[in-house]
Amino acid sequence: MAPPQPRPDLDTIRSVPKVLLHDHLDGGLRPTTVIEVAAQTGYGALPTTDPDELGTWFTRGANRRDLPLYLETFAHTVGVMQDKDSLTRVAAECAEDLANDGVVYAEVRFAPELHLENGLTLDEVVEAALEGFRIGAAGRNITIGTLCTAMRTNARSTEIAELATRHRDAGVVGFDIAGAEAGFPPTRHIDGFHHIQRENGHITIHAGEAFGLPSIWEAVQFCGAERLGHGVRIIDDINFDVPGTPELGRLAHFIRDRRIPLEMCPTSNIHTGVADNIAEHPIGPLVELGFRVTVNTDNRLMSATTQSEEFMHLVDAFGYGWDKILWLTINAMKSAFWPFDERLAIINDVIKPGYEALTN
Repeated sequence: MAPPQPRPDLDTIRSVPKVLLHDHLDGGLRPTTVIEVAAQTGYGALPTTDPDELGTWFTRGANRRDLPLYLETFAHTVGVMQDKDSLTRVAAECAEDLANDGVVYAEVRFAPELHLENGLTLDEVVEAALEGFRIGAAGRNITIGTLCTAMRTNARSTEIAELATRHRDAGVVGFDIAGAEAGFPPTRHIDGFHHIQRENGHITIHAGEAFGLPSIWEAVQFCGAERLGHGVRIIDDINFDVPGTPELGRLAHFIRDRRIPLEMCPTSNIHTGVADNIAEHPIGPLVELGFRVTVNTDNRLMSATTQSEEFMHLVDAFGYGWDKILWLTINAMKSAFWPFDERLAIINDVIKPGYEALTN
């Protein structure tokens, strides 16, 4: 009999290769950067200029059990990301921070339409962020793809889809919509999704976070979503009260059978009211039922988290060992919008060797 695997601890989790598919650029700034850029650019609306107090303010403000309230905290991070230098700095630091946490592949998303207040064009916004990712990733063991996000509460989704297409050869790997979900269904932006489909691009959609099954159904059946941002409300289509194995509804079966990845963000979901704690989060049963679950940070500043800490929470809540962390990591790499041969190389040459001593 093989000896039992050591229980994962945070330091070792930080050291192994990880993959992150759902991380918002404007949700992961360093508090010191927010303060310094605000001073440089004349942004005077910060609630405090003490880094520790500001970090606490963001997390306290986000942890209000409601998605629209959670989103209010972004006014300040977006407020200091309105010129090329600031966007480039934030993107470079994002790459550095993720690499330092052991992330070897990440897809970082942002909404270019939110960064136009000081006269930048949409293309200039994307170019500045891409330049920052290149700078931050240089010399580090990380590959970064970028997702262009349209705000579902606005009417610029087709324009943003066209923007994503223009920059896909420079590092933009897909298109997304985000923002308040209730009352703003994915089909409201169907022209943007159809543009991406016609251009052979990739689509992920925030769906099933703060709204239920109809949002998920529209995302996959009308809008061509290859992945679901969050997707936690698919749990509503599973009957756990029947004897024996839980009974999946037709949509849940479709999501599982098609291996449509769920970009799950446990800590963020606690803050937006999906569950009261990690142990009650839908990720537990969805993993056990074999859905294509991936683990993500969502907004590292607002949720005071890292990719390593997200895994540590799952170890504490569900007793996950290294085999499960490796499985979730490979799930994410399989689900990335990066070219297939390069995904396979990262899995075989980086991820699997990084866990070999821990899983054997």
